[in-house]
Amino acid sequence: MKKSEFPLRIKWIDIKNPKDMEDAFYVRREVFIEEQNVLEEEEFDEADLVSQHIVVYADDRPVATGRIFKSENGWLIGKISVLKKCRGKQAGKLVVEKLIEKAVELEARDIHIHAQTHAVGFYEKFGFVAYGDSFLKTGIEHISMVKKI
Repeated sequence: MKKSEFPLRIKWIDIKNPKDMEDAFYVRREVFIEEQNVLEEEEFDEADLVSQHIVVYADDRPVATGRIFKSENGWLIGKISVLKKCRGKQAGKLVVEKLIEKAVELEARDIHIHAQTHAVGFYEKFGFVAYGDSFLKTGIEHISMVKKI
């Protein structure tokens, strides 16, 4: 698909309705469980119940997702994932932009992310800065990053 043939729309998910979570979980299953071999019990957690989730759709099909929630250490975005066939078509960029907008709306002073190390350059484009040592999470190397708002 060319970028011009890839109209995207977004939807914020109502976590009170489990059916609304299906599209976000579908994308995460495809990316993290199927593609990256993360165990299902490691992928889904209690933070899903307190997060605000976003799903990006193309042709009414879910293609990307992410979430934001307040942890004991501040606002954390994560679970950002884009279906393989849709990468490079701005869906991931849209997810991150909207999560940053939501953080501003929630009056966050800074936003943290545990980024897979291969994606550090992607997050740096949004103003995130890596800190600390890298660590393994779900068997994949990550590093903490922060963006001051």
